[in-house]
Amino acid sequence: MAHAHPEPATPVSVIIVNYNAGSVLSECVQRVLASDTAVAVFVVDNASHDDSLAQLRQAVPADPRLQIYPQTSNLGFARASNLALPAAQGEYLLFLNPDCYVETDTLSRMRKIMDAHPSAGLGGVLVCNPDGSEQVGCRRRVPSPGRALVRVLHLDRWWPSRFGAHNFVLGDAPLPTEPTVVEGISGAFMWVRRSALATVGPLDEGYFLHCEDLDWFMRFRQAAWDILWVPEVKVTHFKGLCSEGEPLRVSWHKHRGMLRYYRKFFRQRYPLPLSWLVTGAVWGRFVLLALIGVVKRTFRFKPPINDERR
Repeated sequence: MAHAHPEPATPVSVIIVNYNAGSVLSECVQRVLASDTAVAVFVVDNASHDDSLAQLRQAVPADPRLQIYPQTSNLGFARASNLALPAAQGEYLLFLNPDCYVETDTLSRMRKIMDAHPSAGLGGVLVCNPDGSEQVGCRRRVPSPGRALVRVLHLDRWWPSRFGAHNFVLGDAPLPTEPTVVEGISGAFMWVRRSALATVGPLDEGYFLHCEDLDWFMRFRQAAWDILWVPEVKVTHFKGLCSEGEPLRVSWHKHRGMLRYYRKFFRQRYPLPLSWLVTGAVWGRFVLLALIGVVKRTFRFKPPINDERR
């Protein structure tokens, strides 16, 4: 009697938004294409002005699994990510930063784990720095105005018994030994179930850069989907590599996005004076960081004195 062969797994659609990632884009894509499970890769380039796309085309000259969408202007992360959705295939999608490296079995392991947790609509992994340490924010609570103030004022350090649970960074907690439901994961690696995406909707294009992931975490949980964090699966993330050339612009979009996020989800839950306080704190932080950046650049790039005295 002949045995029926199982249906081959549909591809995992990997969406990568590139902006001046240089050679790491090629390395990222080649690692995904080397996966031991079927993949379809979609690279949306936000009008990069480096040679990252040229390097990618040279490294992967003809692979039907790779599609490239070059843009004539920078659309922002959310809009560029959503642009690839109509072409994406399969029951799972992975939103992956171009400076994030996966291993050969990363996607197959995540597929198996997510198959075993049907209530999980969104999945994340242990995101590590290049030195192997856990990257801040790869497991976290979502920030609220109250939690943000606790973090800014360091109240969790001065009064841990009262405010320790309000810190939204969980990196100091021991690693769990099995997949764990959390409030938030790293935006560098977001594994999405298609049926969940159908109910939650795509990324909010009102965010240009940063905080669109926080928005998604809130919406997934509001739609009763779990966010699953998988500590046994690791990836390496070279954080900030794509934005290091424009720190002030990136910081502005980050703080602007944070205010949009607070207004969208917490405006009705907190008294107006606290909202004003949070708004002032966010923009005050931006101004302070901008001034610090100016001072650092001034001293770092100060031209040498041409002393011709004899």
